[in-house]
Amino acid sequence: MERSGQDSWRRGWKWIVFMMVLCLILPKTTGQIKYSVTEEIKEGTAVGNIAKDLGIDSNVLKLRGFRIVSSVNDPLFKVNENDGVLYINRNIDREQICQRSGACVINLKTVLENPLEIHYVAIEVLDVNDHSPSFPESSKRLEISESTLSGTKFQLQAALDPDSGLNSVQQYKLSQNNHFRLEVKDRSKDGKVPILLLQRPLDREAVSNHRLLLTALDGGKPPKSGTMEIMIDVLDVNDNAPVFTKDAYSTEINENVPPGTTIIRVNATDMDDGLNGDVSYYFGNVNSKVRELFDVNAATGEIIVKGKLDYEVDDSYEIDIQASDSGSVPLRTDKSITVKIKDVNDNSPIIEVTSLSNKISEDSRLGTTVALISITDLDSGINGNVISFVAGDVPFTLMPSVQENMHAIVTKSHLDRENQSIYDVTITAKDRGEPALTTEKTVRVVVSDVNDNSPQFFQGQYNFYVCENNEPGVSLFSVNAQDGDEGDNAVISYQIARDSSTDIKATTFLNINQDNGDILALKSFDFETLKTFQFQVVASDSGSPSLNSNVTVNVFILDQNDNAPVILYPVSSNGSAEGVEEIPRNVNAGHLVTKVRAYDADIGYNGWLLFSLQQVSDHSLFGLDRYTGQIRTLRSFTETDEAEHKLVILVKDNGNVSLSATATVMVKLVEPKEAFAASDLQSSAKDDEDSHVTFYLIITLGSVSVLFIISIIVLIAMQCSKSPDYTSKYLPETNYDGTLCHSIQYRSGDKRYMLVGPRMSIGSTIVPGSHANTLVLPDRRRNNEEPKMPSADWRYSASLRAGGVMQSSVHMEESSVMQGAQGVLVQNWPTASSAADAEGGEVSPPMGAGVDSNSWHFRYGPGGPGAPPQHLKPGEVPPEAFIIPGSPAIISIRQNQGGEDDKSDFITFGKKEEAKKKKKKKKEKKDKKDKGKDDGDE
Repeated sequence: MERSGQDSWRRGWKWIVFMMVLCLILPKTTGQIKYSVTEEIKEGTAVGNIAKDLGIDSNVLKLRGFRIVSSVNDPLFKVNENDGVLYINRNIDREQICQRSGACVINLKTVLENPLEIHYVAIEVLDVNDHSPSFPESSKRLEISESTLSGTKFQLQAALDPDSGLNSVQQYKLSQNNHFRLEVKDRSKDGKVPILLLQRPLDREAVSNHRLLLTALDGGKPPKSGTMEIMIDVLDVNDNAPVFTKDAYSTEINENVPPGTTIIRVNATDMDDGLNGDVSYYFGNVNSKVRELFDVNAATGEIIVKGKLDYEVDDSYEIDIQASDSGSVPLRTDKSITVKIKDVNDNSPIIEVTSLSNKISEDSRLGTTVALISITDLDSGINGNVISFVAGDVPFTLMPSVQENMHAIVTKSHLDRENQSIYDVTITAKDRGEPALTTEKTVRVVVSDVNDNSPQFFQGQYNFYVCENNEPGVSLFSVNAQDGDEGDNAVISYQIARDSSTDIKATTFLNINQDNGDILALKSFDFETLKTFQFQVVASDSGSPSLNSNVTVNVFILDQNDNAPVILYPVSSNGSAEGVEEIPRNVNAGHLVTKVRAYDADIGYNGWLLFSLQQVSDHSLFGLDRYTGQIRTLRSFTETDEAEHKLVILVKDNGNVSLSATATVMVKLVEPKEAFAASDLQSSAKDDEDSHVTFYLIITLGSVSVLFIISIIVLIAMQCSKSPDYTSKYLPETNYDGTLCHSIQYRSGDKRYMLVGPRMSIGSTIVPGSHANTLVLPDRRRNNEEPKMPSADWRYSASLRAGGVMQSSVHMEESSVMQGAQGVLVQNWPTASSAADAEGGEVSPPMGAGVDSNSWHFRYGPGGPGAPPQHLKPGEVPPEAFIIPGSPAIISIRQNQGGEDDKSDFITFGKKEEAKKKKKKKKEKKDKKDKGKDDGDE
């Protein structure tokens, strides 16, 4: 006993010691702290001060390692180890953490190290209404039979809301309708469940489907909602029998209608759906005769003729038709149809040919019998009364015979086998029934031939084109004729007529095939010798007597490229195509060196010649116009260029196989004085060669020159007969050569102007761009001054004004060159600048023009002092040159704005009122004439 007591005492002390040690080893624990926060609160929001609530000094928190024990890397809450404040680390979603549980509490464990202390914190997450109710399906389809009884219920799926409490689904609403209402049942687990209740029976025939909208609302403020569309399809039941669209059906048909003809169609409708509304048609209580004659289409209700109807057998039928639906218990409706048969003219006339002639001659007399026919009709009465005739425009008619129903086909006009050899005569027989029946019978009549047509050529005249150099004995062309007859009457033979009136006997070099009209040449033609000829061909048939006709044949020989070009220029004394041209070394680019002339005996493309440089010593010096053969310089010559150049020109035609010839031109560069002398010699030689070409041109130019000189002399005489009357502003000028009849000077700005007559003073210049017959005299007093605008106080005669409609007739760019007649040295003279206000005087001749010269040419273009003028050959006058034969004076022809030459605006010599009046009248007359033309154009 003692021993057991001692053991018990020892065991008690051991337990006490163990508990004391355990208390020293285990950390201290305290009670639980609880906080409340709402979900979706902002991150970083403070929840509470754990250190303060636990009574822990905030200064030792960091030293003791105050922290929250969490198993995730991104916890919902964090504690500040400096002050012990608990704050939200990330967004809190109550529905995600606690799902649909009633209370949502989060338990946190906080730890203090050294010594170890553990504290528990409970955080309750309060719900907010952040979710709307939603149905599992956005739409729900129900099928309800129209026979469903009132009060039947249909359970619907409940709406779900992740929120809890009042924020979850609290009620349902159903859209307004006449057949359904909504009931809501509370279930502890599923919450509120909607139930659809049928309160009125459905009728598919009235409304086949219904659309309802179910709305779920939560208890939030404001409440949130979700909707679901309910589509109800009303299922059909067979509660309607077929109904015919007409109360009575009747029809009329003709007898002998073909089998398969639809005579009537009945129609019945059933308001049910599907098989309950699918209507089929059948015979009702009918006899076997009706079933033999008629049939009914079960799907469409068409009554179809099955046998042959005959009015003489039965004129009406009663047909019973039954309409039935396809429901499980079919519903049927009967209807009777009356069919009446109408009598018709169902027998056509019958035509039979009794006798027919095989052929009838085209020269048969009128009334000749061709065939006999009989016409009958099996019908009686008016349906058997027949009218017969020959149809169409044929030379035959139908004549009644003595015997009943017999007729004869006879000729009613002359026959022409060539016009038509076979006639299909159609006899038409028509009865008088309603509707009338017609029968046609065709009889073929053949017309035999007689020789009454002569051969006829296909063309009234033949035109054939034959290339020259043809091969003899080969067929060239063919003529063809036809004969309207047949047999031997149409066999044609051809021959060439022997006409002695023509100069060319075609039979000597042509032959014709008498069977087919092919014509061949016995020799080869030459276009250059014979270009065209004509002959006649005679065509004869083989009839008895024979008939014939003829036709004219025109033959045109076509040119071939069988002639090579012939060089006309240059040609040397020995007849070879070689020539030498000498030109000054100082000519400009574009200078005409020479022109190669060639001739081709062929015509068209075969005679169209093209020129090309075959060989040239320097391609940069000379250019050749491929169409005209003109050789021109491409640039100015330099001192390094060779003095002699060889040009080989190839001249070829444009034939398919072109032929060619070559010409050689040696171009020698000489000094300008030598060139002028050579040019005069060449011009003189060429004038001798071409005197017969230019003879008439010289006569014409001479006549015009004589008339013009007479006009100038008369004009000078009239000017000299009057004394000038000028204002005091005109300055006298004593520096002239004494040859002027009148000379008036005046000053405008820094220029001096002088009106001149047929002679000019020395040292004056032509003003480029001027408008009147006025010379600009050099002003030696103001050479170094800038030009000034002309003052407005000077005046001169109206005929000398440059304004109005007059425009400048001579435009000079850099220099003006005046060239005399042949053999006279060309003179360059400086260019004066035009007036600043565009009111310069008119153009006058240059000073220094010799009185012995016969004509003067103007040339305009770039140049300068010392630049060579354009070299013109005798007879070649540039289009811009003004030639005044027989006078040293040069006429300025001005243009109005219309671009036409005003012949009245010639040089005005002095101030002459009569001349001004004549000019004014002439101007007015021209304006009226132009106005009349304009009115006519409009």
